[in-house]
Amino acid sequence: MIYLLIAAFAYLLGSIPFGLVLTRLAGLGDIRAIGSGNIGATNVLRTGNKWLAAATLLLDGGKGWLAVAWIQGYGHGGVALAAIAVFLGHLFPLWLRFKGGKGVATGFGIFFALAWPLGAISCAAWLLTAVVFRFSSLAALVAYALAPVLAYFLTGSWKTVALALVIAALVYWKHRANIARLLRGEEPRIGKKAAA
Repeated sequence: MIYLLIAAFAYLLGSIPFGLVLTRLAGLGDIRAIGSGNIGATNVLRTGNKWLAAATLLLDGGKGWLAVAWIQGYGHGGVALAAIAVFLGHLFPLWLRFKGGKGVATGFGIFFALAWPLGAISCAAWLLTAVVFRFSSLAALVAYALAPVLAYFLTGSWKTVALALVIAALVYWKHRANIARLLRGEEPRIGKKAAA
């Protein structure tokens, strides 16, 4: 029963679509009708509102961190379950007919809770790639390709490595359209506003 409660709590927390909620509260309409249609921070940035994008980033990351840190605080063995459940909640939220975000910020939040150096270096890899190449999707692909390797060297825990591999695989799967656009040279750069 306790594992069911952990899974339900983490999934429902992950399912909160902060990008959608914040843009609606700001009077910007449905973020799913803007830009890529994604509910994450990169698409929120396409509205031109940097503060909303930053808030979405922090809240999406925060829910990943909270789900894992809360279970860790109880010293319970359901940490891996909480990590996967909160991540799946973001990717496949019940309230949005299971059409959610791509999990980049939420995954970073999970990494910070598992081992803060893993979260910090993964974020740094994302930031460096984003600054140099100006593609959010490419930055995510680089950061999540590195994450399992970093997990091994920083934690030595095969459970953490396995979690990083599962999360990275899901991030890559959610970015499959982005990968195709990158290969065709059609991927929009960071900060490009949605067409009016």
